[in-house]
Amino acid sequence: MATLAAPSLLDAGTHAARWIADYCGQQFKGDVLCAQHDDPAWTAMFEELAAVAGDDLAHARERAQRHAEDIGTGFRIIGESEERPWPVSPVPLLIGSEEWQGISAGVVQRAELMETILTDLYGDAKLVERGLIPAALVGGSPFFLRPMAGLVPPGGHQLHFIAVDLGRGPTGEWRVLADHLRAPAGAGYALENRLAVSRTLGGLQSRLNVERHAPFFAAFRDGLAAMCRRVEPRIGLLTPGRFSPSYTEQAHLARYLGLLLVEGADLAVLEDKLYVRTIGGLKRVDALWRRTDPRMLDPLAFDSHSKIGVPGLVDAMAAGEVVISNAPGVGVLESPAFGAFLPQLAMRLTGRDLLLPNIATWWCGQDTERAHVIEDFDSMLIGPAFGVAPLGLPDGLPLPGAEITGTARDALLADMARRPQDYVGQEIVHLSTMPVVADAALVARPFTLRVFAARGADGAWTVMPGGFARIGEHPDPRASVMGEGSWSADVVVHGAAEVDPVSLLPATDSVHVRRNPGTLPSRVADNFFWLGRYLERGEALLNVIRVMLGNSIDADAGAALGPQTVGRLVGLIVAGGGAPHPASLRRADLAAFTRTAMEAEQRWHSVRAINRLACGIGQGSRDRLSADMVKLLDAPFPTRGGMLDRAGSLQRRYAALSGLSAEHMGRTAAWRFHDLGRRVERALAVTRALRAFGMPHGSADDLSTLLDLANSQISYRQRYLTGIARIPVVDLIALDPGNPRSLAFQIDHICEHLRALPVLEDDGMNEPQQALAARLVATVSTATAASLNDDVLGDLERGLFTLSDAVARRYFLQGAEPLRAAGMTLA
Repeated sequence: MATLAAPSLLDAGTHAARWIADYCGQQFKGDVLCAQHDDPAWTAMFEELAAVAGDDLAHARERAQRHAEDIGTGFRIIGESEERPWPVSPVPLLIGSEEWQGISAGVVQRAELMETILTDLYGDAKLVERGLIPAALVGGSPFFLRPMAGLVPPGGHQLHFIAVDLGRGPTGEWRVLADHLRAPAGAGYALENRLAVSRTLGGLQSRLNVERHAPFFAAFRDGLAAMCRRVEPRIGLLTPGRFSPSYTEQAHLARYLGLLLVEGADLAVLEDKLYVRTIGGLKRVDALWRRTDPRMLDPLAFDSHSKIGVPGLVDAMAAGEVVISNAPGVGVLESPAFGAFLPQLAMRLTGRDLLLPNIATWWCGQDTERAHVIEDFDSMLIGPAFGVAPLGLPDGLPLPGAEITGTARDALLADMARRPQDYVGQEIVHLSTMPVVADAALVARPFTLRVFAARGADGAWTVMPGGFARIGEHPDPRASVMGEGSWSADVVVHGAAEVDPVSLLPATDSVHVRRNPGTLPSRVADNFFWLGRYLERGEALLNVIRVMLGNSIDADAGAALGPQTVGRLVGLIVAGGGAPHPASLRRADLAAFTRTAMEAEQRWHSVRAINRLACGIGQGSRDRLSADMVKLLDAPFPTRGGMLDRAGSLQRRYAALSGLSAEHMGRTAAWRFHDLGRRVERALAVTRALRAFGMPHGSADDLSTLLDLANSQISYRQRYLTGIARIPVVDLIALDPGNPRSLAFQIDHICEHLRALPVLEDDGMNEPQQALAARLVATVSTATAASLNDDVLGDLERGLFTLSDAVARRYFLQGAEPLRAAGMTLA
């Protein structure tokens, strides 16, 4: 059989030359490729692309997208429950090192200027006093936080990390479209784009001497650490949670930088120090890189309705005990209205014009400027002054004045007359274009560039070499039409000098070996415990459904179970809330009953509903779960084939998840909680099955069903050749410590996990959860199959519930009670 050979270098060069010639032959005005069509860097890039994809550009796009999905990159649109895959173009944006030096210098100048302005606004306010900044521009902004006035942040800096959106005009000049200071997003996506594209175009790094991202991230991490009081600080990334649009990016950054991913509920302030609630007590946190709205950060200082903030956090910051990046209140400079004053401020404060100029902006809070905006209304972009929707722009989005007509125009002009300070007019920016793959061909689309800068350990600013580009879906080059874009691209800064292979990974012989996996927040332990419980609960319910499908409903499946056994199976599902009781035990009613138990969307605790709960935990634990496990948890519910086929597909997925957790998760405390949850839930399922099918009145069908539910048919048949008998069946399912599905096996492992988890006291005495586990072990180890009646099993089931509650009270710390709990360690 013939094999497909990889494209030769000659073929790659031919394809690249043809792609460039065909593309630039269309004469796109201001296009970055056509403006530099003889640049050998673009030729090298397309040769690398052709070496991977041959003559099929669509294949290259699919390959880059597949790499992005393998990395686990995704995002969420506000209002949507499901994540979307992060769209990556296989064609990066190439920028030469000399051009990049100009961009970098402009971003650094801008960061230093904004730091100076913020220091003044929250300090002496001399700029307002001298009339260089209108007071209404500051006081009218919802992002000016008055509680921060007079507060000097630890380290003395307001800004530590910023992002700047740039647009390239048709003549090649770069201009600033927007500043992002409150919670700059996208650095993680830039990193993930680089990973996806480097896996697609493996030879590009060496051919073009591509500058790396790792030094930038290392500088930022070192810069945060340098501002902390402790020599070895604990740094957290504060996230709003898994429903944040960029949560996957935040999880990736936390993992890459070695930061502790925390939510507000994980943190507590005690005596002006910040702590994270962990399974080992309260542990000090020295710095937070926040990705939350600053107004939600501290309900005592800002919005009292905040449910995601940390009470007292601003007090800890004022005491110098915690660094917050960026400081709350810096968002006041994000307002588009400030763009009208930055050029003048730059000249007055630095003596130089802005190296990266703003787009021309007129704030309507000034009479002359307002008159100019109204006069040139149709040639301007009309937008909100402070980023908040005014009455005349209910969607909060800037619009070209020429497109605002009729009653909408009348309403906007009327509100502009009432509250002119709420509006700005801006020039309409036309963007240059770059190549992107669409319909297996290269097409030109407008783009914007997001650049990131961070403060290093010496206080100086470092600019990430590249950032990421956002690409518009339509060829219209107006920035206002492009919006957020529909594709992203890696941004490659290249030059003649060789680039050192810098990595965030330290030298092999420079790090002290440690086997302690680090801090485990209580919320994470809680999530892993319930992830184990939900997976085991879903599998147990699916087992019951499969037994019913295979022995009671399917006409081709041998002898049917007796009605009493079927009734007990139905009782297990109903008692667990999986479905309402069927009208009868006839085949049609049972088929509808099992379909509800497996696929019901609402009201019932079906397999689908349980899977959704497990999926939610997986999405919120991306920083600690492998990409394969997250993918399995996120996999769509099977819809093809009959009920038994779909149940079998789900069963194999459960087996894969169990195998990943058993063989791929490190034996850390997080794994112990995950496995502890599995053992508790499996012990409960086995106990209920024994009470339903293992009692003296049970029939042969009951005993066979019990073996099926415990996946122990083969073990029993190998051990006992004379047929089914109750005592040996109950012994195997309940008391055999060598059977991994037995009750004794689960309780032994529960006790083992609780012995290995941290305790608060050093007196050697059992804590409540350990004492309860020891009591369960004693009950099971001294029981016999003949003595296991309904009362004993009922006590064991209640004991398991009590044990679960005790684990939650001890390890899953919530509210203020853990701050007062005796024995809590503060480290």
